Amino acid sequence: MSTVVTVSFILFIIAGLLTILSLAISEKMYFDREKASPFECGFNPMMTSRLPFSLRFFVIAVVFLVFDVEIVLLLPLSSTLEANTASYWVLSYILFLAILLAGTIYEWSYGALSWKL
Repeated sequence: MSTVVTVSFILFIIAGLLTILSLAISEKMYFDREKASPFECGFNPMMTSRLPFSLRFFVIAVVFLVFDVEIVLLLPLSSTLEANTASYWVLSYILFLAILLAGTIYEWSYGALSWKL
């Protein structure tokens, strides 16, 4: 094995052992209903502290995040284009756009891109 792999493996084992050790010796905290409830100057809260969250909005946000990251990965391809490897980069660019288009079509057919409930 190379030195980098060996050191990485040893560090991974040490991190795992330290995690297990900290879980074993840490003070256990048990939350009951009183400790988990919000406190407003001695009064019971007038309304719940949790706001309703639309699952549709969450799905749209995740889809946007995924496609945004793909666009960020796509933009540097044009700046690294060289004359002798132009065909390689064009094929990579087309393949990447095809994967992006396939993902968009899949999300559209799944219904994640529609705002209707």
